[in-house]
Amino acid sequence: MTARRPLLVLATVVVLGGCAWLPYGGPSGRHSVAEAHRAKAELYERDGALRAALDAVKVALTLEPEDAAGRALKARLQARIERDVAEHVQQARAAVARRAYLEARRHYLAALALEPTNTTAFEGLRNDVKEVRFVTHTVRSGESLGSIAQQYYGDRSRSEVIWEINQLPRNPKLAVGASLRVPEIPGVPFLLSPREGGPTEPPRAAPPRDDVAPQIDPLLAEARDSLERREFADALADVDRVLAGNPRHAEGAELKKSILYALGKTRLDEKRYDESYKALTQLARLAPRFEDSGELARQARSGLVQQRYNEGLRLYREEKLEQAIVQWRSVLELDPRHPNARKNIEQAEQILKNLEERSKR
Repeated sequence: MTARRPLLVLATVVVLGGCAWLPYGGPSGRHSVAEAHRAKAELYERDGALRAALDAVKVALTLEPEDAAGRALKARLQARIERDVAEHVQQARAAVARRAYLEARRHYLAALALEPTNTTAFEGLRNDVKEVRFVTHTVRSGESLGSIAQQYYGDRSRSEVIWEINQLPRNPKLAVGASLRVPEIPGVPFLLSPREGGPTEPPRAAPPRDDVAPQIDPLLAEARDSLERREFADALADVDRVLAGNPRHAEGAELKKSILYALGKTRLDEKRYDESYKALTQLARLAPRFEDSGELARQARSGLVQQRYNEGLRLYREEKLEQAIVQWRSVLELDPRHPNARKNIEQAEQILKNLEERSKR
């Protein structure tokens, strides 16, 4: 009982000495970032990149869920994607009926590029398309898709087949050492060297390159879907698996930044400052100037400082001095100049020291 009086005195001191909380800022920052993503989505739509456009507008709506223009754009993109997917699936089935399996494969892949979770296209790709023979070609200096098509098919115009099968970007710039899959086209001569059925010049060993766009990665598709559902842990787990296999995977790296940003922003709005600050700190290591993440990180840090400081006060009132000291020390790790936390630690340690001395008498 002798310790309660000094404890009550200290409680008064630390409550009066509490620092003011810096509240979360207004909506202007969120609005400008949402506008930027919506504008990006419109550019992607005009360029025909519907999936990228939908991903961009979903980020905008994460920031401003009630934005009418963004919701209209999302609905329009979803309708276009649904229509295009249905058309690709129909064309794929027609190609299967003609036994044009490579053409069917191209259409099924195009449908999955627009809607990675489309079960009809996935099942068709797995069950309807017959096995197509491929060779792996290593790009050499001075080569283009046309010259590679000439080498294997004797026809430069067949370069579009190589472009689609490898899911390359528009007007790709081939990097020396990158690997391309060159498929056999039914009914078209496939010009291979007699030795081991390989290309006319055996490919040279080369380190993996990410300059050539890979085929659709189901893990990235799952990560995007998890991000849309705000299942951030699953999204990060999937994208980290992609990056573990290829740390230079550009699309995976960009998606991870978007996930960390959305996680930090969402947890900040929920006042879960610890999770927010961790996500935004991790994002800062990857991209220090990503959107308004620097300002969000400062707000998360201020909220976390106040949260831990108040937790120290609560523990102190319950006479749990050691635990209160732990909280206040964590405050100083985030804000070494915090005057009240340092003062309260000193006073609490003095009380503990006095109690220990009394117990020895």
